This record gives sequence, C-alpha cells and structure tokens, in this order.
Amino acid sequence: MKKDLLVLGFVILIVAVLLSGTKFQSVEDYYQTHIDDIKEDSETVTLSIRCDTVLEHWEQLSPQLQSDKYIPEDGVILPPTEYVLRPKDTVFDILNRAVRHSKIQMEFQGADDNVYNSVYIKGIHHLYEYSCGPLSGWMYKVNGEFPDYGCSRYKPEDKDVIEFVYTCDLGRDVGGEFEQ
Repeated sequence: MKKDLLVLGFVILIVAVLLSGTKFQSVEDYYQTHIDDIKEDSETVTLSIRCDTVLEHWEQLSPQLQSDKYIPEDGVILPPTEYVLRPKDTVFDILNRAVRHSKIQMEFQGADDNVYNSVYIKGIHHLYEYSCGPLSGWMYKVNGEFPDYGCSRYKPEDKDVIEFVYTCDLGRDVGGEFEQ
C-alpha cells in the first residue's frame, strides 16, 4: 500500500511538471503564432496575394467565380503583410503559413508529384489555373522579379517582398512571361 501511494505520488509529480511546461493551444492559435514572433531583431519578409488581372478579363472568368466572394473588388486577396523569416524557410513555407493564418483556401501539388521538383500552386482562394482562360494561373515574384524556379525551391532573404499574382495572359499582364 505504501509503495502504491509512493508510485501514485510520483506519477502526479511527473504529470504536474509536464503540464506546467506545456502550452496547450488550438490549431488556429498555433498558426497565428508566427505573427506574434516578430521582434525588433527578427528577419522578416512581406507577402501579398493579388488577382486584380481577373477584373480586366472578367468575361473569361468561370461563371461560378464571378462573385466578390471569390474575386475581391480591388483584386487583393491578401494585402502586403509582414511575416517572420525562419531558418530554411522557402517562399512556399511563407505562403503556406500566411494562407493558413488568414484562412485562405489553397491547393497545391507536392514537389514529388511533378517534373519540376518544386511545389506547384494549383489554386488560391478558389482561383485555379485556367479559371480565367487558357493562359491563366498563379505566378510569384520576389522583389519585383519572377524567379525561374518553383516557390518551394526559392529561399527568401530578410526584407524580401514576395507577391503571388494571378495571370490571365501567361504572365504578360503581370509584368513577366512564362516560357515553356
């Protein structure tokens, strides 16, 4: 009996120690923590998501998407927002945290599932490749330049400005061009 009480006391002590050092939080709270991490000495990047080119090609847009529920009036899905740059982050990592935090729908194809060895962004905010014509889809740029490789292979640096933009004309309408 004395041994059982000793074991029970030891188990209670271990549980108390574990609970005192454990932070319990919801999934939503977990994904919001990256914004709270920004400190004066933090390395950061700015990310935005836009689809304003769709407004100029409205007649090509799939009829089921012709609503401000999917296409904001100004074409801005996510305004420029600052995020902490963590070691080994890629542009895709930043985008993935941003859409989860802001509850923006996104679908992607993993790097192992295509010949480019990089994540392919299929759709953001229900706007997919070909949703606005045969030359439409998502592209990204960093500091105004379109990298020639996928977003999960690009490692941003402190103060980089990352923009995901929806093109309706193979990049020509967003200042770039995709070469096949």
